Amino acid sequence: MDRDELVRYLDTYLRLKDFPQDLSLNGLQVEGKKEVRKVGAAVDAAEAIFQKALEEGVDFLLVHHGLFWGKPFPIVGHHKRRLELLFQGGISLYAAHLPLDAHPEVGNNHELARALGLEALEPYDVGVKGRFPLPTPLVQVADMLGQLTGMTPLVHQGGSDRVETAVIVSGGAAGLVEKVEADLFITGEPKHSVFHETFERGLNVIYAGHYDTEVFGVKALARHLEARFGLPWVFLDHPTGL
Repeated sequence: MDRDELVRYLDTYLRLKDFPQDLSLNGLQVEGKKEVRKVGAAVDAAEAIFQKALEEGVDFLLVHHGLFWGKPFPIVGHHKRRLELLFQGGISLYAAHLPLDAHPEVGNNHELARALGLEALEPYDVGVKGRFPLPTPLVQVADMLGQLTGMTPLVHQGGSDRVETAVIVSGGAAGLVEKVEADLFITGEPKHSVFHETFERGLNVIYAGHYDTEVFGVKALARHLEARFGLPWVFLDHPTGL
């Protein structure tokens, strides 16, 4: 597939223009080969990921966390090594941060909500709010998350041991604890400053890992491209444990 045609499609499908507040330079960050034959999907833009992409013969790499975040930096040291790997393989780098959190079809949060069986989904910040079909034990939700991510989540039980409504905002969204109105809040990584407020507000929070809650979107987007354009893809896994 033509690279520029794929970029135009992704820019529109992911509604990049709807997220001017995002510090990420969303879209094509590094231009590679004109013809795309194989797509890679990864959470982070990092040297180890680029090396794997090179070994897998990837032409076009989709990431959630790109290289550029609102300020310039010198292309030296590890930044230089990262770009050298992309140039060596002719690999295009495409980043989608908040657009891939919020997307109702392939977004991290909607994908996770559907996997947990939540219904009546509605947008919440860049995440989603939904309802379990029946009041569900908190420990059961934590177990489901563990099975989905392969990691043991951190549970802060500030509320009831059964939950009916849940808000999901993947990644580093612990700061939303003070705003969430639901039985359960699911996000990625914890934040010390909201620890006490969780219990004082009577809110259940499950921290399921920043990396582990954000593998869903890039995989879903790659599957979408395969279904629409016939592009084969590979997931380049490099867990951070965070």
